[in-house]
Parts: sequence; structure tokens; C-alpha cells
Amino acid sequence: MITSINDFQNIFFIGIAGTGMSALAQYLKAVNKNVSGSDRFFKPGEFNETKSKLEAEGITCFLQNGEGINSNVELVIVSAAVEDTVPELQKARELHIPVIRRSELLALITKTKRTIAVGGTSGKSTTVAMLFEILEYAGLQPGLISGAGLTRLIKQGSIGNAKAGHGEWLIIEADESDGSIVQYHPSIGILLNIDKDHKDYPELVKLFTQFKNNSETFIVNQNNRLAAELSQNIEYDFSADEKMKAGYTAINFQQQGFEINFDLHQTSFSLHAIGKHNAENALAAIAAANIAGVELNVCAGALQRYEGIYRRHQVIGHKRGVWLVDDYAHNPTKCAASIKACQPVAEKLIAWFQPHGYAPTKFLRADYVKEIAAALRPQDEIWMSEIFYAGGAAVKDISANDLINGIKILHKNAFFIEHRNDFPAAIQSHLTDDCIVLLMGARDPSLETFANFVWNNI
Repeated sequence: MITSINDFQNIFFIGIAGTGMSALAQYLKAVNKNVSGSDRFFKPGEFNETKSKLEAEGITCFLQNGEGINSNVELVIVSAAVEDTVPELQKARELHIPVIRRSELLALITKTKRTIAVGGTSGKSTTVAMLFEILEYAGLQPGLISGAGLTRLIKQGSIGNAKAGHGEWLIIEADESDGSIVQYHPSIGILLNIDKDHKDYPELVKLFTQFKNNSETFIVNQNNRLAAELSQNIEYDFSADEKMKAGYTAINFQQQGFEINFDLHQTSFSLHAIGKHNAENALAAIAAANIAGVELNVCAGALQRYEGIYRRHQVIGHKRGVWLVDDYAHNPTKCAASIKACQPVAEKLIAWFQPHGYAPTKFLRADYVKEIAAALRPQDEIWMSEIFYAGGAAVKDISANDLINGIKILHKNAFFIEHRNDFPAAIQSHLTDDCIVLLMGARDPSLETFANFVWNNI
């Protein structure tokens, strides 16, 4: 039975290109484990950027055909997306090699460090990145295991979602979507929000309550009603609304273009980010860092150099009065927040969204319609392309056009464009010289390529 990361040396990851899996693989390699893995996106003779970056760090990558598994492998890691038919998994079982989930491995790693775990249905990756920036700037040399690459680390040539760190602190995302959040026992737990996403409210509250009970110190967002109900001590909590008092309450919030500013306890903060939700993320990071011993002025200095993370309001470019922004927003609350964050940048907003998964889209159908419609100004537009299908036995009993029709009923400008490559040409007559085009979607690994395609064709 695996009870410690000292129980194994040779590890194989099935689905290693996934953002959560690649982070763990890099972390283990950095602490001197022998790491290898395979992924269905690795194709013979085809360049894969993630594969290239993993190999540059000394991680051996294989096609997903079983050839990477042998008797030297001591432990196999699988994500929730790995099916029983995958050759590596079958071979591992034939060889009686222990197999554990990604979340189980992360739980083992957290036992080796003082952990700050960031939970919530939105904003985890951003908050993790901001907190890492603060602790790194403060000289604490934190470890990092994230769901998205930090721009500053990506510029150094890495995937950007992991770092071993030599200090005592480790910062992680605690995922509620697969229920694994209850496996972590952090020194500091952060709860950003509780909104309907992969699960409905009662189940989410149950998971986050256990997360609170497992945390030594627990920090919550007083601006989110359900999160606020789980407060451990209001002096640990944060708020971006000065009417809502908490230990870390921001005042004088402003957004000017792609910059946000606020004050906290006589300290001024300025970040290259947009939206009040990012002020909340920053406050969560500041609260955790301050509780960990970092002074507020150091937090402010760190956040001034924050460069963002991959596909979170990532500015692709600006030409002929049109900004193009790419974002990971993919649930109703995130989409609405992303739209609202972009509105101060330009007079008109044209948003495009590709839902992912037929069952999740059907589960959230009414929420998508309500939240997106409420976020749009009279001059704004929402466009959607057909639901991203990753394979499997999904029942295709809903279309993105169903969401569009629902938004139209609420008298908002909504358009269905089945094939996304038709989108740039279709919006030409809708663009103005003071406009922002916002692309939203998740899970689809080709979305970065699509953003570049839009940029080259608008």
C-alpha cells in the first residue's frame, strides 16, 4: 500500500499532458523521482508542445499504446478521464503495479509540506498564481502545483504550472469537481466561492464543509453567500465590497482598462488584471500570505509584477480598435464574470463561447441563459459554436443553439455559429473601432490555436 512519496521511485502517468497531471509529473521529477508517461494527444511524427517541454525536463514520453509500462514501474497515476480500455492501464494491472488517482498522489505530496490549498468553483488557478507570486517575492521559495501555467514561468520555457520550491510552503488547487478536495488537510484553506458548476449546491456545500473541517486555518470570501456561511473567523476572511466587513476588506476599487486598483489597511494595490472577481482572488492571496507572515507592503510589491496565467483574460492583441482576449471561463458564473470584467475596456463587447460536454451543458442550461443574458449590455453580443465533444458515449440531446435561443427570448443579441471557424468572417460587420472580442471555453486543447486563428482573421 502506498502511504508516502518515499514508497516509490519510478512513476508512470497515463494522460500526462493534462494540466493537472503534467504539474504533478514535473513536481516529482524536480524532487528526483524517475518520471515517464503517455497521452492520447501524442501522435507519431507530430510535434506536441507539452511533450517537448516535459522531455526537456527529463520526463520520458510515450505514445499511448502500452509500450511505456514495464516491470520497473512502481506506481501508475491516472486521471479521472482515463478509461479501463487504455493499454497502459490494462498492462499495469497485468503486472500488478499499484494504480492511484491524481488526487491521491497530490494528497501524498501535501503531507511533505505546509500546504495552502485553494478551493472554490471559480478562480482557483488565478489565486494560486497570485499567492505563489507573493510568497516567491517574499523569499519563501514556495512549491507550486496548479491547474494553469503562470505567464512568468512560461516565459522561462516551462509549462509553468509546477515548481518544487525549497521552502516549507506548498500552494495547490483543491478540486471539488471530482470530490477530491476532501483528501487534503492544509495548514491554510481558502474558499473563494460556491457556485453551481459540476455539482449542485447541496453536494458542493457538503464537500466544502469537509474542506473547512480539514483545514487548520480557513479563509472565505464574504461576498459569496454560501462561502460566507462557512466562515471560521471573520478576521481571516476577505471582501471586495467595502460594505461587507471582513479582516481583509478592499476599499476604493477601480478598473482602468486592463488594470485594477484598491486599498487595504492603508496599503495601495495595483494589478495588471481585470474585473472585481480578480480583486477577490488577489484579496484571498493577500489574506493567506499575511497569515503566513508576509507584510502587506510586500504583498503589494509582488502583485505589481503579476503577469497573469495561461488563458485567463489573456490579451492576444489589439488592432483597428479591436481588442482580442482569450479566457478559460466555462460555467455560467465564470462566463458572466468574464463578460463584466471586459466591459470597462471597450464600448462594445462581442463574446464567443464554446460549451463543453453535453451532460454538463444540459445540467447548466438555465443558468447559462440567465447569467449570460444578465451580464450583457444592450450593445453587447454573445455568439456560441456547437458543444465540444471529447469522445465517449455522450447522449447528444442538447445544442449550444438551445442556449442562444433562450438568451434571445430575454431580448439580448445572441447568435449561433455552428462551426467556429466561420466566426471571424461572421462578425466583421459587427465590429466597431472601440470593441473587445472575448473568447471563452475550456477542455478543448485546440482553443489556443483557435484564438490565434481569430486574431489572424478579424
